[in-house]
Amino acid sequence: KMDFLGLTTLTVIHDTVRAIKERRGEVVDVDALPLDDVATYRQLRAGRTAGVFQFESPLATDMVRSMRADRFDDLVASPALMRPGPLDAGMHKVYCRRKKGEEPVSYQLPELEEILAPTYGVITYQEQVMRIAQRLAGISLAEADVLRKAVGKKDAELIRKELGKFVEGAVKRGFDKHIIAEISAQIETFGRYGFNKSHSVAYSILSYHTAYLKTHYTPEFMAALLSACIGDTDSVVKYINEARDLAMEILPPDVNESGWKFTVIGDTRIRFGLGAIRNVGRSATESII
Repeated sequence: KMDFLGLTTLTVIHDTVRAIKERRGEVVDVDALPLDDVATYRQLRAGRTAGVFQFESPLATDMVRSMRADRFDDLVASPALMRPGPLDAGMHKVYCRRKKGEEPVSYQLPELEEILAPTYGVITYQEQVMRIAQRLAGISLAEADVLRKAVGKKDAELIRKELGKFVEGAVKRGFDKHIIAEISAQIETFGRYGFNKSHSVAYSILSYHTAYLKTHYTPEFMAALLSACIGDTDSVVKYINEARDLAMEILPPDVNESGWKFTVIGDTRIRFGLGAIRNVGRSATESII
């Protein structure tokens, strides 16, 4: 299965990169950006998430602040942890406490450490369930995928069948039956909120790209962001306020200098786009600027 989605975020990134090249003569390859940029994570932890893909909601902003995000894996885990299942079970809080060292990270079996270490012992992704089944029960990844599908579809009969195979295989390999039963129950519960890591990684790459560009190329990014929502008055107002909080000056429309979109003037100023006047009206434009 392949999903093809149209995302405004891609336009924002494209326009930002183009503006950087035109204004600064720099060619930015977003696919080559370092994923460990300290300044980018500092901005995220400070709650400067407006315009950052996936992380604009109060819940997402609070998540990256609570976990003190400082690595790409934290961004990847956040969408998985913000689903109803883990939120109801409080697993997002467990992840945050363990990451900050407020709660010890523990594993029911030593064999699980390699699989669950990136998420501090918390089963977070469907791929982890598959690897646990493979590692403990000795089954193939193809068979483990059947288990993943059974749990994900919440097919009670199929779940019992596949988890029965898992328990039987793991016990035959010498693992304690009671511990395996506990892990089996966790896998079944995980089915309520299982998330695909590869999906989360793909989206989090875009999240990081927007956060990085906002941090290091603020005027170009904010102008591109404003231009992308030029027909949405509420969003224009929101992002103008964010730009001002980031020490950007929003210049009024000028028939001699304004383009259809918002444009960068100098290093800290953004000229109001004529397209926004058409969409929000004169009175709203005056109140915004």
